[in-house]
Amino acid sequence: MAPTSTPQTPFGRVLTAMVTPFTADGALDLDGAQRLAAHLVDAGNDGLVINGTTGESPTTSDAEKTELVRAVLEAVGDRAHIVAGVGTNDTHHSIELARAAEQAGAHGLLTVTPYYNKPPQEGLYRHFTAIADATGLPVMLYDIPGRSGVPINTETLVRLAEHPRIVANKDAKGDLGRASWAIARSGLAWYSGDDMLNLPLLSVGAVGFVSVVGHLVTPDLRALVEAYASGDVQKATEIHQKLLPVYTGMFRTQGVMTTKAALTALGLPGGPLRPPMIELTPEETAQLKIDLAAGGVQL
Repeated sequence: MAPTSTPQTPFGRVLTAMVTPFTADGALDLDGAQRLAAHLVDAGNDGLVINGTTGESPTTSDAEKTELVRAVLEAVGDRAHIVAGVGTNDTHHSIELARAAEQAGAHGLLTVTPYYNKPPQEGLYRHFTAIADATGLPVMLYDIPGRSGVPINTETLVRLAEHPRIVANKDAKGDLGRASWAIARSGLAWYSGDDMLNLPLLSVGAVGFVSVVGHLVTPDLRALVEAYASGDVQKATEIHQKLLPVYTGMFRTQGVMTTKAALTALGLPGGPLRPPMIELTPEETAQLKIDLAAGGVQL
């Protein structure tokens, strides 16, 4: 049974987009996934996003995705919202993944804007509504034009929000003005998908985060959102500024690469990466340690 939620925070406030641990030979590490999920929830995450970009979803099979959802649910499903990434650039494939995630017991779905084929806004609308129609699960859209090539325009977000199961948006658009209008007009629960903008997005109406740096600093993220929600903007700003080196360091290159390097250094499950992702160079690892130490994280 999923943890309690409200319409304002349908998936909680602090979620980490979890990496997918692999064994030394590159196989799915379900035991490691369960241990990492438990560690993250113990640290203060309300939820976990599984099979997202940081979970290396482009290089895991459909069967592996389902196995991972089941394993994480078994470990922490009674304590955290488990949101399964089901986004592809093929509507029918996404529907299959959504139904498989529902059957595995997921509490919600994350659906990214279709990438590479650059559909028009009406195509986006039909894509997302078809996925939302396919299951009984609540849906979080994922707007990340830097990866997909196409933004979800405000008018489209407003239309999509009319669907009873499309309840949230993960915003990695990097445009606070457009976010402001979309939050005000759509009524969707808004989650920051860009760690550097966690606090700025709260200031225009976001309710929480889907974070990569949550692998390392969940207690700080929780303190930040709780301070802001209680009206202590000064404290929230201080935490934001403390975390700036962490935000910068974790995204000097691709986030899953830096995350797995940090988890390995901390003795936590992560393991190798699947191509085309590659390990950090010694120089990149040294820089990551400097960045994280400046933000209070010792590797």
